[in-house]
Amino acid sequence: MEKIIMKTPLVEMDGDEMTRILWKMIKDELLLPFIDLKTEYYDLGLEKRNETDDQITVDAANATKKYGVAVKCATITPNAARMDEYHLKEMWKSPNGTIRALLDGTVFRAPIVVKGIEPCVKNWKKPITLARHAYGDVYKNVEMVIPGPGKVELVYTAEDGTENRSLVHDFKGSGVVQGVHNLTASIESFARSCFTYALDTHQDLWFATKDTISKQYDHTFKDIFEEVFEKEYKEKFEKAGITYFYTLIDDAVARVMKGEGGFIWACKNYDGDVMSDMVSSAFGSLAMMTSVLVSPHGYYEYEAAHGTVQRHYYRHLKGEETSTNSVATIFAWTGALRKRGELDGIPALGEFADKLDKATLDTIAEGKMTKDLAMITSLENVQVLNSREFILAVREKLEK
Repeated sequence: MEKIIMKTPLVEMDGDEMTRILWKMIKDELLLPFIDLKTEYYDLGLEKRNETDDQITVDAANATKKYGVAVKCATITPNAARMDEYHLKEMWKSPNGTIRALLDGTVFRAPIVVKGIEPCVKNWKKPITLARHAYGDVYKNVEMVIPGPGKVELVYTAEDGTENRSLVHDFKGSGVVQGVHNLTASIESFARSCFTYALDTHQDLWFATKDTISKQYDHTFKDIFEEVFEKEYKEKFEKAGITYFYTLIDDAVARVMKGEGGFIWACKNYDGDVMSDMVSSAFGSLAMMTSVLVSPHGYYEYEAAHGTVQRHYYRHLKGEETSTNSVATIFAWTGALRKRGELDGIPALGEFADKLDKATLDTIAEGKMTKDLAMITSLENVQVLNSREFILAVREKLEK
């Protein structure tokens, strides 16, 4: 068969450890035989980030702005142990966080549903997509241990020197205090990304906070979402036949547990962090979770929701066999190729992505899977494949 020709490159961001090994296998076996693959390559492996003082991460994000679509391998966010292991100049920040900030994006995560891997919540029939605001709140907090009696205040000093004060607490003994913040512009971008993604995927959008308790902080989120929706998206939603509604997060959790899925659930930063882990675990596995960063400016960055699978990588270095799940990484590539084909008017790219998705899921549904899925599947007499065997089984299915 003739290879599918691409017009515009994808921004390709390579990564670390076992996912880097899988990345090359996927390209060699599932992509290059079928596509004249055009990418602008950036090595975001920890060694290269250290060598370039992390400038390569910034370059990759700027390339995404230029070309519009990127696909990213999982990367290491270093801790103290990694500092020694990789002889780092400093503890470099999360590449995801850097890219997210530069693209002004929102993270959308959705489970990959497949026959034989049943959700813990029996009435869930369709994927639930978590939209997580990726700025501020507890992740940009300021904390202080209070050693004894005293007064803690919030103080805003305007540019003209005027002050506005609010008492946090009059401590009679020791305690702890935390300050969090967010930005109007960031919340507006979050809202627009959510509404745009709902239209792109033709799904209803829910948004939930705790505005009954947080009458200014959370209520600001609620008000901004409502204002953006009314001014920019209401007519588009009506025309598309989808809905947006706001509810308290308590009510949202109850609705999610009783619903069948098939919607987008937008959450503030911490809520989205916790709830996306809950949803992915309840659907089966983090290794079966897609993740896409969507910018209101029209940039898309696709990746797997999981980490670099460090434990398997160390076994791989020893020459031992691994059975590492590559599904989410395969789906990162297909998501990026599908979007590239959509933007460039190349239907064949989208059709190929659909076929590769189906070949991957059909391979699992037929009982051929990696060890992590074999441990939780409802299928009987399954065949446990190692990392390469699974990718080769997908290729065989794809060729058919």
